[in-house]
Amino acid sequence: MADPHPMPQAPISVPRPWPNLAAGFTVALIVMGLAWELVIDPIRPGGSWLALKVVPLLFGIKGMVNGRLYTFKWMSLLIWVYVGEALVRIVGMTPMERTLAWISLVLSVGAALAILLGARACIRQQRDRASAADTAP
Repeated sequence: MADPHPMPQAPISVPRPWPNLAAGFTVALIVMGLAWELVIDPIRPGGSWLALKVVPLLFGIKGMVNGRLYTFKWMSLLIWVYVGEALVRIVGMTPMERTLAWISLVLSVGAALAILLGARACIRQQRDRASAADTAP
């Protein structure tokens, strides 16, 4: 008969190095977005409100550094907005805009890969722990 009060298991966090990679790419994407829209090549002289596009990324930094699977899951949905924006801006009007868009694309795809691979590793870890618990006497 199954134990009606099983011992609670420690929460599984995303294994290293994925939290560090994901957070690093995200911070780089934030810095890049701010620099692009405020200093390097703003749409309007003096900067633009488009710099606020990085605000949603700020909410995921702490959870990614701590390796929280929940944060990795919702960031895996959000990051594609930044990939899409970079793809659209690659066909920009100025060479500077195109160069910045390529850099943004590299950073956002790097973040997407780190987030997705980290979440996958964590889910695999959960599955392995569950199968080990099922086979334990």
